[in-house]
Amino acid sequence: MPHVFKKGNKLPFLRKKEKDIEHYAAIDLGTNSCRLVIATPTPTSFHVVETFSKITRLGEGIIKDNQLSKAAMRRTVNSLKVCKSVMDEYAPITHSRFVATAACRRAKNIDEFLNMVHKEAGLNLEIISSKEEARLAVVGCLPLLNRNIKRALIFDIGGGSTEISLARVTEEGKTFIEGFVSLPYGVVTISEAFPKQEMTNLAYNTIIERTEGILTEFDAKYHIYEAIENQEIQVIGTSGTVTVLGAVHLGLPRYNRSAVDGLSLSGVDVENVINKIKTMGDSGRRKHRCIGPSKADLTISGCAIIEALLKTFPISEITIADRGIREGILLDMIRHTKHQQKHFKKHFRRHPYFKRKKDEKKYSMH
Repeated sequence: MPHVFKKGNKLPFLRKKEKDIEHYAAIDLGTNSCRLVIATPTPTSFHVVETFSKITRLGEGIIKDNQLSKAAMRRTVNSLKVCKSVMDEYAPITHSRFVATAACRRAKNIDEFLNMVHKEAGLNLEIISSKEEARLAVVGCLPLLNRNIKRALIFDIGGGSTEISLARVTEEGKTFIEGFVSLPYGVVTISEAFPKQEMTNLAYNTIIERTEGILTEFDAKYHIYEAIENQEIQVIGTSGTVTVLGAVHLGLPRYNRSAVDGLSLSGVDVENVINKIKTMGDSGRRKHRCIGPSKADLTISGCAIIEALLKTFPISEITIADRGIREGILLDMIRHTKHQQKHFKKHFRRHPYFKRKKDEKKYSMH
């Protein structure tokens, strides 16, 4: 008599045991926010099963004395404790990496903070360099690359620094960073350097001029202007400011990642949206559902950096990415694991002890 399966039941050989599911976790602790993502690997990428994001402003006040404040550390540790509890729900986490960026690189009292995190949240944070931060952002944005264009300029506007990377795709499909530049400021440090509720035109233009100066030196080394003009470079932006531009352009009643991630805006559209955000004023930005009180000052700071990019390079289009370091960490770990497994299987089959297929099956670890 044939076996009967009830509706919704999976075939026995397709049913995967819960303990066999691999969970990957990544934390990106920035100057402004704490972000967690938990995912499972797929044949080509990963499937997100849980996310957590909280604005903690870890770098609040750091421009004054290069110290993390007690209040900022407490807010951040509390958020990291939430991250830990979320990860515990998906235990065991088979692969993980937890990174911290600009604020932690700059802080003189970083040891005190790291000890707090380890003691109270049970997590070990890795402080990464600006170069590694840029690389991870590039890796995270790889799925948005147009494979017909062999180069990409990827900018990541953070809270305490801004990474701008020039990446190239080889004929074999591999991606490497030709060069990168790190602006020593981001949306949090800019907003604190110009603390007035409504940023003055002088302050806004000062940011543009300083950024243009750095970008001009970057261009002189890598000839980016000419390549963008010849449509040889795709420009991709990843940050809270960039995704806000997309949401405001679309007129979304509330933020929708699926509508924004991968959206392409012309250079003219970007300029128009920036002007719209500027004319809203501080009160208008605070009331806007896709900006709100927590991003009102940060968004205008980020707009100044984007406007500097538009003034420096002949950008005809920007691809918006609601992805970055966290996704880069996940893709890194998954590819590394697959490489190890492939290497193990190759070595396993070549080992003289295992000459017959039945022996391979007998001693297989899978």
